[in-house]
Amino acid sequence: MKIDFTAQDKKKIEEGIRGKYSKVAVNPEGLFSYPTGRAGLEALKYDTGILQGLPESALESFCGVGNPFSIGEIREGESVLDIGSGGGVDTMVAAIMVGPTGRVVGVEMSSEMVERARQNLGMTNLKNISFLESSAENLPLPDKDFDVVISSGVFNLIPDKLKALKEVFRVMKSGGRLMMADQVLTGHLSGDVKTRVDTWAG
Repeated sequence: MKIDFTAQDKKKIEEGIRGKYSKVAVNPEGLFSYPTGRAGLEALKYDTGILQGLPESALESFCGVGNPFSIGEIREGESVLDIGSGGGVDTMVAAIMVGPTGRVVGVEMSSEMVERARQNLGMTNLKNISFLESSAENLPLPDKDFDVVISSGVFNLIPDKLKALKEVFRVMKSGGRLMMADQVLTGHLSGDVKTRVDTWAG
């Protein structure tokens, strides 16, 4: 079912997402129906060897719905884009995988989450990461710039998913890989646009 949201609908959705993730930036515990922090990372079978190299306070900010790294390999020297980078845990995991000859960019729409990610990064020695505040629907990045695009639990929140996917393929190199973990609705989708907009961030 395709719904054309009004500009006001999109603004309300964005405000709801920003409001929720301003709280998540402080502490995600209790704000999701699945485990977060170290418990979430362990449940999703993240590489414990890599996690040992990250500060515990950074791991606490993790709130991903899946493990995008379980989908395929990320190689040394590659360029990686993390869409919806949150507190930066996946971004930092990718940065360790690509090594000092690679680079990783995290894009996040919540200014509070970007700040949390930068604080987390400041507790590491990683020099191959940058964080940008932006929407996935309008990536401030050049064409064909990344070998890999990763994302976890973000595309379900984006109102214009087609536009966001077009942006992914615009910034991805020819032969690049999209490694995405997300939530999918399997039950009934309400046709009531107002209800959907009001509960979007939930």
